[in-house]
Amino acid sequence: MTDALPLDPRVRCGLVLGGLSRDAALHQAREAETLGFDSLWVGDHIAFHVPLLESLSLVSFLAGATERVLLGTGVYLLPLRHPTLAAKAAATADLLSGGRLIFGIGVGGEYPPEFEASGVPVRERGARMDEAIPLLRRLWTEERVAHEGKHYRFGPISPAPKPVQPGGPPLWIGGRSPAAMRRAGVLGDGYVSTMTSPERYRANLELVAKHAGDRRREIVRFGSGALLFTVLDTSYERAVARAGDMLSRVYNRPFHDAARKYCLLGRPEDALEQMRTFAGAGVRHFLLASLTDPEGFASEVAKQILPQLPGLLA
Repeated sequence: MTDALPLDPRVRCGLVLGGLSRDAALHQAREAETLGFDSLWVGDHIAFHVPLLESLSLVSFLAGATERVLLGTGVYLLPLRHPTLAAKAAATADLLSGGRLIFGIGVGGEYPPEFEASGVPVRERGARMDEAIPLLRRLWTEERVAHEGKHYRFGPISPAPKPVQPGGPPLWIGGRSPAAMRRAGVLGDGYVSTMTSPERYRANLELVAKHAGDRRREIVRFGSGALLFTVLDTSYERAVARAGDMLSRVYNRPFHDAARKYCLLGRPEDALEQMRTFAGAGVRHFLLASLTDPEGFASEVAKQILPQLPGLLA
């Protein structure tokens, strides 16, 4: 069924940025571009168990520090923002990057206090997402936009400047629920997963393809990404322990069993075998997030993993 989606014919690999300082962001971005990574990705929360920089502000900053790599949000919590503000910030990032933005978006909800702080009822996040996505496309393409909906009312306004990419940056829908697969198939240009096994990823893409087919959508290219927390180590079991310890701190709950199911762990050759399974399930863009000190991680991936990417589809 995933054959119904026109996936990228090649496998790509990006790096999820860590660190909170200007110098760390510049160093990681420039190093990743020099080493040959295809993309850089940033996370997003208004508030969370751990500190995070605001995602589109960081993407715009990275746009000035790089020239080639794609820049993605993995994922931007769209219901926390008014769509006019989100569209403006994303258009700015796309313009400043010369058309390199992949706008990954999701509903969030795993940290309800940030919804309360933003004045958004967490139970409305799905409905707000469904209303906001078409508005983003209108704000990026139409000269004057007015809207009267359940959650958003505005206009007419004339948003400018427009994004560099025709129609605006591609929208990759993140999530694990059936509703997220519906949005990806009906409204999205791609799908990006987190904490998802290869078997579930394949099933999710099949559901996305069904929704797209039911709407008779004509999709030229559908992005299929997977954010994978990664620990490279000489021992698989030591990598599991390190990944579980770190994720338990990040998400404030036990995570050792989940680490075995959802992360890339062990030696580089172990990680490549795990990536091969994901590629067989339809992943074409890997987003690698190091759970250890990023110093040295990018260079090891560039040396041991990036040259092997073409063979993952063999």
